[in-house]
Amino acid sequence: METRSTKRKKIAHRNQTTAKGANKKRAIDRISDLPDAILHRILFLLPIKCIAQMSVLSKRWRFLWTTFPDLDFTTISPFTISPPTTKNRYKFSTVNRHSASSRKPDFITQVFSIREKNSDIRVLCFRARLSFSRLNNLIRSAIRHNVKELDVEVATEVVTDDYFNFPRCVIGSQSLKVLKLKSGFRLPPSSIMRDGFQSLQTLSLSLVILYNQPFLSDLFSESSFPLLKNLHLDMCFGLKYLRVGCKALEDFSLQKCFQLQGLDISCAKLENLKVASCFDAYSEKSWVRISAPKLQNLVWHYNAVTDISMFEDHYHQNHHQSSSNSFSLFCGDASVGFFILNEDVSIGKLQSVNNFLSGLSHARSLTLESQTIEVLSNNKFFIQPFYSLKSLELHTGFNKSNVQGLACLFRSSPTLHTLILKIINDFQIERKVSCTLNLFMGKIYFTLTFFIH
Repeated sequence: METRSTKRKKIAHRNQTTAKGANKKRAIDRISDLPDAILHRILFLLPIKCIAQMSVLSKRWRFLWTTFPDLDFTTISPFTISPPTTKNRYKFSTVNRHSASSRKPDFITQVFSIREKNSDIRVLCFRARLSFSRLNNLIRSAIRHNVKELDVEVATEVVTDDYFNFPRCVIGSQSLKVLKLKSGFRLPPSSIMRDGFQSLQTLSLSLVILYNQPFLSDLFSESSFPLLKNLHLDMCFGLKYLRVGCKALEDFSLQKCFQLQGLDISCAKLENLKVASCFDAYSEKSWVRISAPKLQNLVWHYNAVTDISMFEDHYHQNHHQSSSNSFSLFCGDASVGFFILNEDVSIGKLQSVNNFLSGLSHARSLTLESQTIEVLSNNKFFIQPFYSLKSLELHTGFNKSNVQGLACLFRSSPTLHTLILKIINDFQIERKVSCTLNLFMGKIYFTLTFFIH
């Protein structure tokens, strides 16, 4: 027979065992038990140094860090690169000149050194000052880990006239989908880059040095970029002629190419086109040709007027018909602003403006900057009617000298529904007048709204 003390010991042991089981249940780490993909998504919201610090919590979190697919190092002392000077140099701004030292690339190299060999990288993004050999090694390491998106802004460790050579290891990558490079890169010959980017879908190049090869006539072709959908080129120094013929391209942006003389765009699927601050205003043989039957949005801002402007489509090409003066397929939204020198108002350039605007005659929405209206006012123009135009926004000084241009536009807009006048005076004060034209029972009713900035 059990004694009373023995029974008490058994009850105490049973209670102690139950308490330990309850504590174990309460101590379960449910966050660590989540799938890797979910935890990587959560960690993506944190700065990369915080993710690295969390790797000391346990083996589980160390593994998550060494396989983390989105490596964004821009949260570590980011810096900016100043635009080139008149001597075509690019330099670091004096701010943070020493803060973005080799310390940051060392951290990036350390991250790659402890990374799991079979873990892929989805995104690699960094801003740093480093040598070309170190840059090449980092990009090679990323390529070995099947990187999909590469976003790099770099400059040399020593501020000189030297530039980077384009990292050729990215040309043959089968995993790379997005490539963004901002620096003083020199592109290799087109023969080397041709037939290389078979998987690339987005390409952004900024601060590109092209003085040794100013004519890019066969680089952006279907054979080189069969899957390219987005192309952004910014500050391509020395570029004089550019031809873009990527059949899959849907979005194209070209900015700050001041020496450009010829632009040829032939893209069957292009929907969005932006060209800003381009073309050599002093060139006597500048031209632009656009063949984009699916174009929906056009932004043409502060570009020098070219000597020749042409809109074409495959129908006219196949039937050997000239379309430089009369054809228009554009049926979306357009915003146009020309830059023309006062001493350069030649008949050829005025005819080019006329052809360009006539090429937009099927647009639904149109915005014209002030200098474009001045060109229309100071010269006799006959623009093809905008039969599909529903919304017209005009930026003008609204003085007597612009009356002729305004009258020309109003006569050419028979189906206009909304008119917006953005009045700009000499004191840079803007007043926006919105006019809605409503047709009811054969009569036109006006609704005016004033905005003063």
